[in-house]
Amino acid sequence: MSDRTGPSQLRFDDGKEAQALRTIGEVANALGIRQHVLRYWEQQFPMLQPLKRSGGRRYYRPEDVALVQTIDRLVNREGYTLKGARQALAGGTVEPRAEMPVGLEVADIVPHLRAIRVRLARALQAA
Repeated sequence: MSDRTGPSQLRFDDGKEAQALRTIGEVANALGIRQHVLRYWEQQFPMLQPLKRSGGRRYYRPEDVALVQTIDRLVNREGYTLKGARQALAGGTVEPRAEMPVGLEVADIVPHLRAIRVRLARALQAA
């Protein structure tokens, strides 16, 4: 499993400017997500719409990359289902944020766990 970084920490090593368009392969390599997963997420998340050029080649804008990172965080780290992540993104209840640093002590993780508990309680009340 590769080390994935937060939106503000992502760096592409391709020599392109930060605002440049990226191919699906470049995004997949940078984020450690397989290309077929990115294509599937395009079907599952209507707000994820990279540019498509001739031959169906996908080009991801910086905002597309940020959205992919958020989807990855919700689904693979916070335990959302695809449906739940889609609803959270569509409802505007999710904000991109930096990843929790690796190597934290237990005392450092407790506030993050409490925040998760609060979000879960709110979700149960809304259901």
